[in-house]
Amino acid sequence: MEALNNHIDPTKLPRHIAIIMDGNGRWAKTHGKPRVFGHKNGVTAVREVTEICAELGIEYLTLYAFSTENWSRPPSEVGALMSLLVEAVRNELKTLNKNNIRLQAIGDLDKLPASSRKALLEGIEATRNNTRMTLVLALNYSSRWEIVQACRQIGQQIKEGHLNPEEVDEQLFSRFLSTKDIPDPELLIRTSGEQRISNYLLWQIAYAELYFTEVFWPDFKKENLIEAILDYQRRERRFGKTSEQLVTDVKF
Repeated sequence: MEALNNHIDPTKLPRHIAIIMDGNGRWAKTHGKPRVFGHKNGVTAVREVTEICAELGIEYLTLYAFSTENWSRPPSEVGALMSLLVEAVRNELKTLNKNNIRLQAIGDLDKLPASSRKALLEGIEATRNNTRMTLVLALNYSSRWEIVQACRQIGQQIKEGHLNPEEVDEQLFSRFLSTKDIPDPELLIRTSGEQRISNYLLWQIAYAELYFTEVFWPDFKKENLIEAILDYQRRERRFGKTSEQLVTDVKF
């Protein structure tokens, strides 16, 4: 672990890491347990990854906790997930404040059960002055929903005469997204071996580096995160340019 940590270049850390936490159910199955057992153990991975991100100096960590599509799962599992959310937020509040971590959330939060939404908003309020890192939970989140909502809001602004269509560009559009105050992720990690984006931050990850690992989320530890960051640091971030242009762009 320490050897891996020593290889990280602190000047090339991503400001924002986004993670699709996948594999809780399959992890539970390999242990002969119900799916909820996997979700409960996934909370431990959340704590560990959050703490190492704060230690390394990552400014933003966004976790895909519950998608709009997850409502189609068995009601017993959905209910357990919502209860687990309440329990996790309340149990982790002390740790978040101790580590100076601010909690935020994106998604259609109004459709969460009242108890889940209450616990979430209380956690957000209790940590709002923390400055070391921001932990963002994507809850009842869908990127397509987010983009449609932004289009509706912009359309309403145009209809009311507050905006001209010619003013709408990428920068303005981004200000109508739920991530308007958050930099785009430079690194997207998905666990469990699946290689899909699953309707997650589609606009925001336009230039993110994608990292897929076979490790199930409950088994995702600090060393796995560091390996992902090291892989990210070995890549060349060109943003449409050539390697030669990057060299000439370096200022001495």
